[in-house]
Amino acid sequence: SLQDAEIAARILLDQGQEHSIETPYGMLHVVLHGSGTSRRPAILTLHDVGLNYKSCFSTLFRFEEMQEIVKNFTVCHIDAPGQEEGAAAYPLGYQYPSMDQLAEMIPCVLQYFNFRSVIGVGVGAGAYVLSRFTLTCPDSVEGLVLINMDANAKGWMDWAAHKLTTLTSSLTEQIMSHLFSQEELSASTEMVQANRERISNAPNLYNIELFWRSFNSRRDLNIDRTSTLKCPVMLVVGDQAPHEDVDCNSKLDPTQTSFLKMADGGGLPQLTQPSKLTEAFKYFIQGMGYSKCQDAVCLCACVVSYSLDGNRSRSRTLSQGSEAGQVPPSASQTMEVSC
Repeated sequence: SLQDAEIAARILLDQGQEHSIETPYGMLHVVLHGSGTSRRPAILTLHDVGLNYKSCFSTLFRFEEMQEIVKNFTVCHIDAPGQEEGAAAYPLGYQYPSMDQLAEMIPCVLQYFNFRSVIGVGVGAGAYVLSRFTLTCPDSVEGLVLINMDANAKGWMDWAAHKLTTLTSSLTEQIMSHLFSQEELSASTEMVQANRERISNAPNLYNIELFWRSFNSRRDLNIDRTSTLKCPVMLVVGDQAPHEDVDCNSKLDPTQTSFLKMADGGGLPQLTQPSKLTEAFKYFIQGMGYSKCQDAVCLCACVVSYSLDGNRSRSRTLSQGSEAGQVPPSASQTMEVSC
């Protein structure tokens, strides 16, 4: 019946439609949620090393309030090559794409689905790749949410420390130290234990190692205030994260950038604090003109400091009393948020 067909279609949309997309550097596994016909930009995600789209983003995108926000968007999750669930291990000596080549694979996804533009959501290595893609194809990206972003190549000290770590730590422990804060690893939280077990027992562990090597061989993004990302950017980091995005924040256009540091966010705030990140994302796309929120804008009573040309001029607290639909006064102001 028609009703059965509608139910079946909804289940399919909820589960996502899987696609294998050919690129110059190998196949990409992509999962699409939504019809793909929205006139709004698609939301395009890319995960970090040691994760795939499910383990990196399911908690956030299944969060009830987040589903309410993205129901009017097409959501496109990309798995980095060989990182998807059930991926066969690459043969020894396989030439894995560099970070730059991974960025060059993304236009194939946009072309395949006929996306005119996207809002990128990237974590760690995924944030780097989406940033590289945005620098190359600025007209294709309307906004970026970058979690645990590192725009720099490894320096000599980083390289020496990494070499020492590879001699003394297993691949799993190296990646765990990349994903989680020292406090989380010491506390051995349930999330830490689950991810350690998942990575160490992964059938495609060699593929994960290749992605890890590629990320550690990344080159500097070479951005500064005069030559940087042109779209609105929200930088996100947990307060105990092994990454600090302050350096990246200083290289971005202050008129286009918001910096969100989350209390109790740990190394992966999209997993530990989906509620806070959802509120911040709602505020971010509202500022881009894509969301007319019905409820009050509430960033968990976050203190928001606006600075004019980099100089702090005034601050206010966003609370339940804030008016819905209120966005920062003008595009000439940067926003720093501490939750």
